[in-house]
Parts: sequence; structure tokens; C-alpha cells
Amino acid sequence: MSAAASLPLVHITAPPSSPMPEGQKPPVLVLLHGVGSNEYDLLDLKNYLDPRLFVVSVRSPLTIGPQAYGWYPVHFTEAGAVGDTAAAEKGRQTLVQFLEALPSVYDIDPKRLYLMGFSQGSVMSLFTLLTRPDLVTGAVIMSGRVLPEAWDARADDNALRHLHVLAVHGTQDRVLPIADGRNIRERLSSLPIDFDYKEYPMGHAVSSESVADIASWLTSKLG
Repeated sequence: MSAAASLPLVHITAPPSSPMPEGQKPPVLVLLHGVGSNEYDLLDLKNYLDPRLFVVSVRSPLTIGPQAYGWYPVHFTEAGAVGDTAAAEKGRQTLVQFLEALPSVYDIDPKRLYLMGFSQGSVMSLFTLLTRPDLVTGAVIMSGRVLPEAWDARADDNALRHLHVLAVHGTQDRVLPIADGRNIRERLSSLPIDFDYKEYPMGHAVSSESVADIASWLTSKLG
């Protein structure tokens, strides 16, 4: 078994397209797809992002159909999305184990590790970032929401101070409405972190404008 195969989540990697200075390890970006998708869904975004990034695109552990995966079961009701809290916590624990082991398998800089998730992937990114800030430097949250359990279980303010977060959301999103994005803005703005928030005239999606802003933001944080 290869070292990569020993990690608890199936994943694919894309090494940096720009060489690092001698003696430096590349920063890493972990991509987390939305429910019903897979590890190939977000991978093409790497072509628009900083070429120094070592990209790891993860497949979530729950099989829900052919080539379709998720972190936890979720049902959409008139009152909004309702998820399986216990399954979400189990998914978070698996992701934490994956992130803990990642630097032992790949030659990356664990002090510059960013998460970037879409929809349910962004929910898990926030859940992990808020509860295990020691493992990450920051996150890009695309069309997501804050689980109440994640907010209640968040680390204390001192442990969060080093974090950088960008949240982007579509004003026409009918899956996770703009109210979810604005709830992220309200909650994270109350924390002592470096936080940015942007809205776009789009649905539950990414756009050329949002990707351009994400790329600029990531490059600015990498220095």
C-alpha cells in the first residue's frame, strides 16, 4: 500500500506549476466538493489559482450514488436544509484525521494549509476550521452555511486569531439562500479573525468573478 492510499479519504493531487525557492515547501489547498459530486468536481479551479499551491482534492466518504458522494445525509425542506448532525460530526473527524496525516505523506508546508469548499464541502470546511484551527491557516467558503453545532463547538478566540477566511455567496442561491451567507458574515465578523465576505448575482454556483476574487485573495494571503 502506498503512503497516499493509507490516508482515510480518497483524493487526487496536483503539484505546484511554479517551483518553490530552495528549502521551501509549497502551501497546500484542500478542495472539498458539494453533496452529490466527487473529487474531480472542483479540480479544474486550480488552473485559475496561485501556481505555488499544492492542490489536494478530496472525495467525501459517504456514497449516495454512482460517482456521487457526500459528507452527511441532508434533506431540503421549506424551512431550509436539514442535515444528520451525528454523521456530520463523523465526517469532520475523518477530515481531521486526513489533515493531520497529510504532511507525513506529501512534502507540503503544514503552516500554510487552506481549505476551499463548495456547498456541503464549505460546511465541512467551516466545521473543521472553527473546531480545529491548529490544523489550518484559513479557508475559502463558497455557497455554504454555519452548522449550529460547529458554532457551539468552536475553539476559543485566542486559538482562532491566526485564521484567514473568505466567504462568497450568490444572491440568487435557491439551495442555500443568501441568508445563509449573511449568517456566515454575521457570525465570523464577530470573531478575532481576518475575514472577508463577497456577494455575487448568481445562484448556487461559482462564477468567473467569484473565482477571480478567490484567486486574488489566496495569492495575497500566501505573500
